[in-house]
Amino acid sequence: MYHRTQRRPVNRHPLAWHAMLVGCFIVAMAGSAVLSQETALRGFLPDEVSAQREREKVFRAVPDPERLREYMRFITEEPHHAGSPGSRRIAHYMVEQLSSWGLEARIEETEALMPMPIERIVELVEPTHFRLSLEEPEIAQDKDSGDAEALPSYNAYSADGDVTAELVYVNYGIPEDYERLEELGIDVAGKIVIAKYGRSWRGIKPKLAWEHGAVGCIIYSDPKEDGYYQGEVYPDGPFRPAFGAQRGSVMDMPVYPGDPLTPGWGSEPGARRLNRADAATILQIPVLPISHADAQPLLDALEGPVAPEDWRGALPITYRIGPGPARVHMKLSFDWQTRPLYNVVVRIDGTDFPDQWVLHGNHHDAWVSGAADPTSGNVALMETARGLAELLRQGWRPKRTIILAAWDGEEWGLLGSTEWGEKHAEELRANAVAYINTDSTNRGWLSAGGSHSLQQFINEVARDVPGPRGGGSVREELLAHRLEAAQDDGARAAVESSKGFSISALGSGSDYTVFLDHLTVASLNLGFGGDSSSSGVYHSKYDSFDWYTRFSDTDFTHVRALSQTVGTSILRLADATVLPFNFVDYANTIATYLEEIEILYQSFDEPPSLDFEPIREALARLERAGSAYELSLRRLDETDSAAVRARIGDLAQLNRLLFTSERALASRVGLPKRDWFKHLIYAPGLYTGYGVKTLPGIRESIEQEEWNQVATFVTRVSEALEGLADQVDDATVLMHRVAG
Repeated sequence: MYHRTQRRPVNRHPLAWHAMLVGCFIVAMAGSAVLSQETALRGFLPDEVSAQREREKVFRAVPDPERLREYMRFITEEPHHAGSPGSRRIAHYMVEQLSSWGLEARIEETEALMPMPIERIVELVEPTHFRLSLEEPEIAQDKDSGDAEALPSYNAYSADGDVTAELVYVNYGIPEDYERLEELGIDVAGKIVIAKYGRSWRGIKPKLAWEHGAVGCIIYSDPKEDGYYQGEVYPDGPFRPAFGAQRGSVMDMPVYPGDPLTPGWGSEPGARRLNRADAATILQIPVLPISHADAQPLLDALEGPVAPEDWRGALPITYRIGPGPARVHMKLSFDWQTRPLYNVVVRIDGTDFPDQWVLHGNHHDAWVSGAADPTSGNVALMETARGLAELLRQGWRPKRTIILAAWDGEEWGLLGSTEWGEKHAEELRANAVAYINTDSTNRGWLSAGGSHSLQQFINEVARDVPGPRGGGSVREELLAHRLEAAQDDGARAAVESSKGFSISALGSGSDYTVFLDHLTVASLNLGFGGDSSSSGVYHSKYDSFDWYTRFSDTDFTHVRALSQTVGTSILRLADATVLPFNFVDYANTIATYLEEIEILYQSFDEPPSLDFEPIREALARLERAGSAYELSLRRLDETDSAAVRARIGDLAQLNRLLFTSERALASRVGLPKRDWFKHLIYAPGLYTGYGVKTLPGIRESIEQEEWNQVATFVTRVSEALEGLADQVDDATVLMHRVAG
């Protein structure tokens, strides 16, 4: 915790920043020249563009809404949580479908610790007695809501426990809420806390509760967040019904995801394993999710101070904090078994550069039926695979190897992707060009996050893919939406003058994590959303085929658009003569992160002297290197294509410099308190869960006032950026050689 003062202007060395601004101008001119070539395809030779566009057109005609609907209907027919026969059934169904299209598909089986609940009891024992139902009742209009095999509502990797204690309401259970409790003189030590879902990833709530001495944690879904306060509840509308509960993992994933017993290495039969007591990501106290119908009697029994206005939800009670007089008994136990995982993997070997891999994945496991999460994205992957199979049938072969994967165990803690990534880590560090992730998708507009070296690339893809809403391309629809949503004239002017859209930084929360954060492979996470929401049925029994086809992408046009967008991206990455990385965008984006960090640093009362000049200088150099590379890339438009293709060795070396550029941003020793996370630019926050912390080693060290550690990471980041600039300079030299 730290005290903020009035923000002061950030000090900058005037000569260094003048040089950086001049560099920015040169870079912007070069970047604009490339982006303005609206008919060009980045990295393709002029005589390749026509055939590539025709190939993409053939591919985009394949994804079919009716097929997408049928895949979803079949997959969601039965529950298919990881470790269950249902998960194995879906894996075999996918292999059968993929193989029938002529693809080489197989199941790569691994395993992980996946505890299932044995006993779940929560009851109010004082001042009256009330036992919570902990059940989601069947809804007559939705046949899938009555599946007997549905996994009960619980939080995976909760501790076993049998505790009775006074109850304390902690709002969202995030750091600032505990600061407020301290101001009010309320201590949760020895108590059971009850927190609302929202404002943070669920695993942070019990973690903080335990760190503050609590002996148990209950998490409930308040109707203000995703229930009747938002609109009609299911089955009459899309929002959470009274007894709907949000399952989910509470593994401490900001420390490391994957099997808790095999951090950093693949979990297979016979592999070495930690003792469960030594697994840092398993919770120390019992935690359970409940519905707002079950939460209301508990909250209504609290006395003590009335909760601050911003803590109050939408239940028809007076929200009070406690502690007591409500006393609660929690009893939870789990079987703590290791269970199998079934990753479905497709490989299409490349012709020219077989040791350069383009990867795409979506998970197939769900907490119950999982129509929105994850089946909406998984069926898009299936149609992407069918589109690639159709091109193969017509005689096309990719220059680079394509790997498609349907991961298992994502919901538990990114199990399948992490174990696969750790097992194949050496090959992936050497060969992975990029990883494209999808997860659930809904109705709305493109959402894109990831490595900013791919920002211009995904803009060009979105420029050329038809939008699902009939308003132009995917990019045009997104920019039109942003213009409509702009809050003032300045924001509108910024959208109108932009040539594209910025992508967000990624923290964690889906299967890109092992690729981006651990292996430092350039990654993208793509989906559609914003015009519908699955939050009302998220991780409940009601995330069903009936719900999705009534309240989300009812005609599957957005799911089709996701397949078309991802497939077009794969085709361009697989077949570009020169891979479409851009380092101008990367440098400019990191510069904004440094601005934020300097403001944070200056907000402290008399902070120790820190010198950020090495990072500023490294960024200025990276911008200059990126600008020079952009100018060299433009020479491809003026070079004899046959001569370029003849320089296959130089091309392979050039592309290897480009796709391993993200590796330059890896820290060999990892981040403080979590050495599994290697990326120096992006990471989930230790106390944000999914939410990203950019320049995490520096930012979190400042937040924690670890000043010596800040200086260490300033050095590491500046050295990494200098190394990246060196690599870009080498790529420029090779580009000139390739262009002749």
